[in-house]
Amino acid sequence: MPALVLVGAQWGDEGKGKATDLLGGSVDYVVRYQGGNNAGHTVVIGDQKYALHLLPSGILSPNVTPVIGNGVVIDPGVLLSELSGLNDRGIDTSKLLVSGNAHLITPYHRTLDKVTERFLGKRRIGTTGRGIGPTYADKINRVGIRVQDLFDESILRQKIEAALHDKNQILVKLYNRRAIPAELVVEEYLGYADKIKPFLADTTLVLDQALKANKVVLLEGGQGTLLDVDHGTYPFVTSSNPTSGGACTGAGIGPTKIDRVIGILKAYTTRVGSGPFPTELLDEDGEALRRIGGERGVTTGRDRRCGWFDAVIARYATRVNGLTDFFLTKLDVLTGWEQIPVCVAYEIDGKRVEELPYNQSDFHHAKPIYETLPGWTEDISKAKTFAELPKNAQAYVKALEEMSGAPISAIGVGPGRDETIQINSFI
Repeated sequence: MPALVLVGAQWGDEGKGKATDLLGGSVDYVVRYQGGNNAGHTVVIGDQKYALHLLPSGILSPNVTPVIGNGVVIDPGVLLSELSGLNDRGIDTSKLLVSGNAHLITPYHRTLDKVTERFLGKRRIGTTGRGIGPTYADKINRVGIRVQDLFDESILRQKIEAALHDKNQILVKLYNRRAIPAELVVEEYLGYADKIKPFLADTTLVLDQALKANKVVLLEGGQGTLLDVDHGTYPFVTSSNPTSGGACTGAGIGPTKIDRVIGILKAYTTRVGSGPFPTELLDEDGEALRRIGGERGVTTGRDRRCGWFDAVIARYATRVNGLTDFFLTKLDVLTGWEQIPVCVAYEIDGKRVEELPYNQSDFHHAKPIYETLPGWTEDISKAKTFAELPKNAQAYVKALEEMSGAPISAIGVGPGRDETIQINSFI
């Protein structure tokens, strides 16, 4: 049985948690393959709302085995706190598997993240301050600490002492901060070993065996396509690869095992943090989208920047991810607008451009070219089929599908688990 990949097709926060949860009853494994607790997913089940930051959204489905892959960076304190919070609400988390090759976020990563962001001032990236970037930097520099190091005190101590020998110099001499005692970090992280050990697994082997046994594996990315470190709006990006190619390296699955790549696409556009955003609205419409859509970051609590749908970005996501399907979320938020603008191209230096410019300066100066579609006023939250949507809502979805380059196979018409219209099966 082939694997499926679920990716954000914009700047993140598109509703991947809702999509993963929708598929939870049909899949056997849900795998987070990149990012850390800088990614937030909100899942609504009945009258219960669950905010997940590090755990795969599939952990809320009792028949799913949730997996944190080798490409994720883990703050062990956050992981255990999130598990405890779900256990307190009656959610069984005992099936969780964690890769021993995943890297660990430490206190010095968090400290460096915060002080360097402050130091950048107006040039700041807009990170969450959770230590994600510095942890990935250590991984690439081959001085990182992995989950498996928790179980060898000698190696853990050597790695932390070596890391802090250099990082304390930076903190003290460059940023005028206090040095972080290595022994305190060692003691704290040794204390996590016994609590994490029950979840430790060779996840690449587990997933390979699952696929050979005809199980369905869903690979879930955090953030979105335009935040990919290689393919996003660099440098205003995350420090890993949430695009579909990152699923292979972050989970240890070969590309020939992947059959479907599903892009999650909001019916308008949002982003958190700094960086270019051609369709951003700094007016009453932008505030209305923010208010009606509840556009506040799950992890950071920051208000999201809001704008109209950008078909240029959607086409780009289709191209770099090889998308086979879209899941369109939050269509209900647009109810009430008489006219809904959609960005179909950009104007750059007086020329019409229909594909995302590879040049960063061009993208910063891109002006949206809009086409306006008729809106609707009817409540769509109770619609169960595409035919039950108002004619103008149907036309809006069809227009977005044609502009984006892949079929829209599901539509979110409300925040609840059952407020989804399924057009085509994903499995």
